[in-house]
Amino acid sequence: METGILFALVLGLLFLGVPVGVSLGLSSIIVIAFFSEDSMSSVAQQLFTASQNYTLLAIPFFVLASAFMSTGGVARRIIRFSIATVGHFRGGLAMASVLACMMFAALSGSSPATVVAIGTIAIAGMRQVGYSKEFAAGVIANAGTLGILIPPSIVMVVYAAATNVSVGRMFLAGVIPGIVAGLMLMIAIYVIARRRDLPAEEWKGFGELLNGGKEAGWGLFLIVIIIGGIYGGVFTPTEAAAVAAVYAFFIALFIYRDMGPMAGRRWLGEDEVRGTPAHIGFSASVYALAFFFVWMVLSFFATADWENVTAAGRAWTGLAFSLAVLVAYSVWRDPASNPANIPRFLYAGLPVWGRNLALMGRHFVGAFFHADTRKVMVDSSRTIIMLMFIIVNALLFAHVLTAERIPQAITTLMVDAGFTWFTFLIAVNLLLLLGGQFMEPSGLLLIVAPVVFPIAMELGVDPIHLGIIMVVNMEIGMITPPIGLNLFVTSGITGMSLIRVVRAAAPFVAVLLVFLVLVTYVPVLSTALPYALMGPEMTTR
Repeated sequence: METGILFALVLGLLFLGVPVGVSLGLSSIIVIAFFSEDSMSSVAQQLFTASQNYTLLAIPFFVLASAFMSTGGVARRIIRFSIATVGHFRGGLAMASVLACMMFAALSGSSPATVVAIGTIAIAGMRQVGYSKEFAAGVIANAGTLGILIPPSIVMVVYAAATNVSVGRMFLAGVIPGIVAGLMLMIAIYVIARRRDLPAEEWKGFGELLNGGKEAGWGLFLIVIIIGGIYGGVFTPTEAAAVAAVYAFFIALFIYRDMGPMAGRRWLGEDEVRGTPAHIGFSASVYALAFFFVWMVLSFFATADWENVTAAGRAWTGLAFSLAVLVAYSVWRDPASNPANIPRFLYAGLPVWGRNLALMGRHFVGAFFHADTRKVMVDSSRTIIMLMFIIVNALLFAHVLTAERIPQAITTLMVDAGFTWFTFLIAVNLLLLLGGQFMEPSGLLLIVAPVVFPIAMELGVDPIHLGIIMVVNMEIGMITPPIGLNLFVTSGITGMSLIRVVRAAAPFVAVLLVFLVLVTYVPVLSTALPYALMGPEMTTR
């Protein structure tokens, strides 16, 4: 009886248009108050316990890092690098948009943020070279869904919090499926491009590839910090999220200078063009310092548990390599290729350093209170409050499910009905595909996961594999009407009607449905990396 009342209340409130968080929380409180033997004090206890969940603390930091990366010019630089990488293939600009979405997904952890950041630039670029608006919108709407599959992913953190599995293993499990999904979309684009005779960009050589990678490098290094830090044992996923937020703030305001008090201020002056001593000296020192920074970070991740490796030893080794980089770049850029000119170049670059360090010093405090920073913080806070309100109420809902032993009753029912892991996963996919059309991913996942997780454990389904299946279903839900969030975002940035966006996205949704079948019944795609690096997830039934 309690089961029917609980789900009837939730569904009834949702269909009346009540927000997801309120529907879950209010339904749970009504059931506890009138139909359960549980006490009302458990409501306060569960809300307090949920708010103290250490894993969930990662969500605000990942949202903040995503906001700084989206506001800064990281997307533009990633697109340039992607075009230099795959743009010369038939349909290359569309393929580059998918690659850019894959890389930005690894920075943001959010599908809508990926669609906005990449789509705003990429769709206009595709239109300029002859792609139809429908084709461009369909590509971006679908590629943007990779934002919740490629780690770090906010939805993966939510699943980990709801089921008590490892966030680190979930992040690792998303790597191979994310790459496979991106490649499948690229192959589909290439086939369509050949049939429609879509244009290919001119191959601009490895120089453009290196320059694009150099520009995007500071942003993309965030991926290394998050993934390397977690799996190098340096910090937890929550600590990695905090480091990512601080790093994203520093890169957006002080390195790329696309926002904040130094927006538009170039590092080099108009007279310090390529080939001048000041340009050579400054660039050589920047590359040397960047190499030293990357070396120290990566070597720390790689040797954190090595007793015979010291910080001083790593620093001296990094210094030697950095000096080699400085000399090599200076000689390469020097028209005379004379190593004796290196001191002169470095001296000429000192005023550039002095000018920029002074500029950063003057604006350091102001950067924290600038209008751009405040806007990012306010927008992020709205997203964080919305997500955390849903999550806390959903965890209260999960508590009611557990207290009333609803998952156990459903498990017994399904096992007695002859369900196997194969047929169970079909049922899960159908349930999530249907629910994803009407609900936001985090809310749906928090409702379904506590119910299906015990059943999956009883039938021998790997918890990490189940998590990836659920995330892929959430992906497809974001591009299926009537509530598909990516459809609304794409409609907003293109000015197209929702119906046109749905039709444009449909061919690529079919690709993702094939991908869902692949992920569901080839579990090694999801479990290979977590098993190899961290071992299987240990669960208790």
